[in-house]
Amino acid sequence: MSLAYISLGSPTSGSMTVSASGVSVALADYRQVNCPVMLKAFPGNTGTIYVGNVSGSVTATNGMPLSSGEAMVYSFVGNLSDIYINSSVNGDKVAWAVLQV
Repeated sequence: MSLAYISLGSPTSGSMTVSASGVSVALADYRQVNCPVMLKAFPGNTGTIYVGNVSGSVTATNGMPLSSGEAMVYSFVGNLSDIYINSSVNGDKVAWAVLQV
């Protein structure tokens, strides 16, 4: 399987910072993608990132945990604003990239 960036206009990748631990934030503003999306916790993170699609309420109990440098792929995402992240530490962040498989 090969992975490549899909041409959807700008941007096809980005990052989001959780400025306040315990407060979920949308991965991006409203952005229709309709394809797979990879998320990766930044290598410099000191806590755990939690990822989910529980509107505004992703926590350690209902989110997918990502430690520093770990990644995951959603096989299909309609809109980036439907994915939420949270963190156990202020300032940790996640990178995202739209993929074509």
